Order: sequence, then structure tokens, then C-alpha cells
Amino acid sequence: MKRNLLLFFLAIIMISCSNQEDKWRQLFNGSDLSGWEQVGPGEFVVEDGLLKTVGGMGMILYPGEKFGDVTIRVVYKVKDNDCNSGVFIRLPEKPADEWVAVNTGYEVQIDNGTRHVGGDYHCTGVLYSLTKAMAHPQKAPGEWNTMEITLDGPRTIVHVNGEMVTDFTEGDPVPEKTRDFEPNRGPRPESGYIGLQNHDALSTAWFKEVSVRPIR
Repeated sequence: MKRNLLLFFLAIIMISCSNQEDKWRQLFNGSDLSGWEQVGPGEFVVEDGLLKTVGGMGMILYPGEKFGDVTIRVVYKVKDNDCNSGVFIRLPEKPADEWVAVNTGYEVQIDNGTRHVGGDYHCTGVLYSLTKAMAHPQKAPGEWNTMEITLDGPRTIVHVNGEMVTDFTEGDPVPEKTRDFEPNRGPRPESGYIGLQNHDALSTAWFKEVSVRPIR
């Protein structure tokens, strides 16, 4: 009897631990910008429980901790197909301005439109100007998209709406930098700060979730 009770309680503990591991930790509270700070021009505002980009070019940084070996989940929608935004990852230090973020971390791009000139290297789900899109799964303007960015040691995997767009490991070949606004090439750290981009006055994006979950 005692053995059965012990096994029962062990099973309860294991299930509880498993459930805790499966939980997403929310970094945006749906009410205000607590825990975030603006870097560079423009801003993010909270309207109807959503983060909204205003002007740019800047970003909001989550300065409380660095992230590695996690999946970052971002749920977003855009005003139109030319909307430009992104998710910064692997930032080694808190950036003094938005261009430091561009050049020292990676930007996981949000841009489904035609204003950009880099084609498959400048569109939603790629590491901006570094990786070529494996798919184009972003939904129509006004519809919610789920982007999941997995940081697994030196490997970065991006899914958009369940489809893989990027699978990149440090050291994989990348195109040469050809434009001033493209990021500097070179390795990024296995863990770093993260942020969201507000790109320009013509682009409006909304975010209703920014959350993280450890992968191990």
C-alpha cells in the first residue's frame, strides 16, 4: 500500500514538472511596457491590449535577461503587406542605438511585401539579408501570425504559422554584405538580449504575445 502511494505521488510530481516545462512565460503583460525599454526613434504603444509600432526606426528591448536554448513565440499581425518589422535575437550587449542591434545581433524579419529589394533574403522569417526563405507562410494583412524562433546553441530555427522558414547554424555560408543598411557579418553569441523593431512611419504591426519557453 505504501509503495503504491509513493509511486502515485512520484507520478504526480513528474506530471507537474512536465507541465511546468511546457508553459510559456509571457514577457508582455498586455497592459503596459513594464520590463521593456525603447531604443532609438519611434516608439511602441499599448492599445487594446496589443503592442503597436509607431514611427521609427527603433526598437524595444527586453533588458532583464539574456536568452539561449529557448523558443521565442511572437504572435503578430500587420497593416499591409509592405509592413516592415522584426524580432531581434542574440544581442550580445544592451544596444546604445538601433543600428548596434542590427549589426551585433540577428533580426528575424517581418516583411511580406515588395518595398524591400532583397527578395528571399529580406522577407518574413529569415535572418535579415543572411538566410534565404524556405517558405512564405505569412498570412494576409489583419490576420494573426505565429512566429516561433528556436535558439538551440549555435543553431537558429524559425517557423511561421507552423512552416519552417529558416534553419541556420553559426558558420553556415551567408551572402556578402552589399548595402549599408544590411547587418555586419560575423558570429553571434549563443545567448543574448531580444527586442522588437519599429521600422518606419509607413509600417504598422501589432503584437499580442511575446513569450519564451526553454527547450531543455
